[in-house]
Amino acid sequence: MTLGRVAAALREEARATDERRLLVLTGDATATREAAADALDAADVDAPEVTYVGESADTPWERVPQARAGDLLGTTHAALVLDCHEECRPNAIGRAVGAVDGGGLLVLCVPPLGSWPERRDAFDETLAVPPFDVADVAGNFRTRLVELLRAHPGIAIVDVGDGTADPSVERDGLTDPAPRVPPDPPTAPEDPAFPVDVYDRCLTDDQVAAVEALEALDEPGNAVVVEADRGRGKSSAAGLAAGALALGGRDVLVTAPQYRGAAEVFARAREVLADADALAGDPDEDDPERLEATDDAGGRVRFERPATAAELPDGPDAVVVDEAAALPVRLLERFLDTPAAAFTTTVHGYEGAGRGFSVRFRDRLYESDLAVRDVSMTDPIRYAAGDPVEVWAFRALLLDAGPAVDPLVADAGADTAAATGTDGDPDSVAYRAFDAADLVADEHLLREVFGLLVAAHYQTEPDDLARLLDAPNVAVRALTYEGHVVSVALLAREGALPTDLRAHMYEGGRVRGNMIPDVLTSQLRDERAAVPEGLRVLRIATHHAVRSRGLGSRLLSEVRAEFADDVDWLGTGYGATPELLRFWQGNGFSTVHLSTTRNESSGEYSAVMLAPTSDAGRDLAERHGRWFADRVGAMLSDPLADMDPDVVRAALRSADVAPALDLSEWEWRLLVGMTGGAGIFDTSPRPLRRLTVRYLVDAGDGGDAEALLNPRQERLLVRKALQTHTWEAVADDLGFHSLGQCMRALGEAVRPLLSRFGDANVEAELERFE
Repeated sequence: MTLGRVAAALREEARATDERRLLVLTGDATATREAAADALDAADVDAPEVTYVGESADTPWERVPQARAGDLLGTTHAALVLDCHEECRPNAIGRAVGAVDGGGLLVLCVPPLGSWPERRDAFDETLAVPPFDVADVAGNFRTRLVELLRAHPGIAIVDVGDGTADPSVERDGLTDPAPRVPPDPPTAPEDPAFPVDVYDRCLTDDQVAAVEALEALDEPGNAVVVEADRGRGKSSAAGLAAGALALGGRDVLVTAPQYRGAAEVFARAREVLADADALAGDPDEDDPERLEATDDAGGRVRFERPATAAELPDGPDAVVVDEAAALPVRLLERFLDTPAAAFTTTVHGYEGAGRGFSVRFRDRLYESDLAVRDVSMTDPIRYAAGDPVEVWAFRALLLDAGPAVDPLVADAGADTAAATGTDGDPDSVAYRAFDAADLVADEHLLREVFGLLVAAHYQTEPDDLARLLDAPNVAVRALTYEGHVVSVALLAREGALPTDLRAHMYEGGRVRGNMIPDVLTSQLRDERAAVPEGLRVLRIATHHAVRSRGLGSRLLSEVRAEFADDVDWLGTGYGATPELLRFWQGNGFSTVHLSTTRNESSGEYSAVMLAPTSDAGRDLAERHGRWFADRVGAMLSDPLADMDPDVVRAALRSADVAPALDLSEWEWRLLVGMTGGAGIFDTSPRPLRRLTVRYLVDAGDGGDAEALLNPRQERLLVRKALQTHTWEAVADDLGFHSLGQCMRALGEAVRPLLSRFGDANVEAELERFE
């Protein structure tokens, strides 16, 4: 069977079943690209219908680099060629699969399958964190990938060699499926608020249900969440609803990471308006990012990029956030102020920011003033249910991996949480080290480990699966209960860098991985910071059924015991929240740095924390703890002026080194004067700033300072003394009835601090002042 016949037969079967097929071309890079062109020509796919994802520019097709595979979101293609010769990014595989339409072909151009796992490419270089070399990177991810390519139906494999001999067909990929019975057409709901013509454009009952739920956007105070895997028509449903809303006179603002991703929303909205003869202007000449209804209808659908859309320009009646999971949580939160909002998001795609929407944003949406309605779409639209390429991608990338089911782990760690009243065996939770070979050999174990990381962490994505299996600096440690994973930590070695790399970093160069040494060296100007060796906790996750039982803390304790004699420090860096800061502090970690920009994924400012395990580690932690305490006051008055005051409180309580107050006699007198008239603060903010930092750091030690002030008083000190907000802003933020009440409250908060930190002279001054 020739390559042309294989490709033509695959395409014919794909069209007959409305499924996709996968054609794997192995061999020389140039030969596989040429074979891909021949195969698609034989399969009757025209070049304009093909997109090439890879680095080579010598192709007749539109090209998207693998690093920009996110541009494929929201697009569909009759055929897509993914070239994995120069690099094989798991994220690119997932996004390429999702962009192929039913009846289409995904073509993989890859090296010979037998040697591919041993080859090293540009993606492997990203896993080779110094001091490791690319030769230290394992090939477990691609070994598993090759096995699944050879095992799953709907996948043809053709060896084209170097192009000088006839291709050799290893598998034809044909499944010979039974004839499909066409599904019944969907039924419009009874008495719909949107025109019936809108529902006539729906292709599945799922899509009808989604559009009907989106009718709620016609009234303020509502939010709708539409979740689905790729290819279920959620963007089309949002577009049909947007068009219907515009037809009813509503102003609909649409946003997405890029307009290209929201093009389907506008295509469907345009159809709705055109069907009703209510589309103003010439669609061929008008701005594609803006649809105006006729004067009779009076509505519109317009696009803005996320940062602009979050400002809610021109006061829209409703906002549609398409591919919401690709936006930072902090940005998503700003859409909660809109009158009505819809969020469409991919369930298993790890798009953009991964699981930030599911893990963090959902809770904040439910806590908002919006009434939330959830809709799930399961019926595929772009291709038929049971599509073999989707099944393969889900398994290869573990897109549907999840933790163990609740009943299997319900009693885990009960001994560490006696207050729950649950029985449990303290010896039944075991600490285990999993190397990549363990995980590759046990698919069930791999799915539980990775599934737990997916469920708990918004940033987990397919690239992390390769990192877990292949990166030489990454280790996996877990707690198991009766063989099931209940808590897992992903650990990365950092530091112990040679002199030349430390100098390179100090002079502004970037070094892969080594996040904590990099921050401490390049940003904080400490060339010695990369000398000690450390272990950074990349991820830590505990099964939701057994949280609050101390299992995460127990896992960290076990990690510390195992590695205490092997590394100088344990560390972590993450988007800081009060809860996370308290967790890490409770496990012996102290704050040494706060980022001055927000994390793109979490929308939070990041914290870097250390827990030393050797003299060298203690020297590093104490040095940076001291520097942090000295500089944090200035940071909070400028780049961190908008940081949540509760994050500030928790970050300072988590610091280990209390700053010297270093106040003159005159500055102490100023502080005493503030107890009777806080306006004195404006004449010299420095003494109260230093006193506030000292108090909050001391309070974290559990000493006498801990109970001096209540949380509202601490927030007042943070907002005014550290972040230097105006009196009006502070009074409004903290709910004071007047400026005078706010100023008096500041003076009252200063009084106990003077007694705690002042000397006999300060006490005498207080008595005299009073």
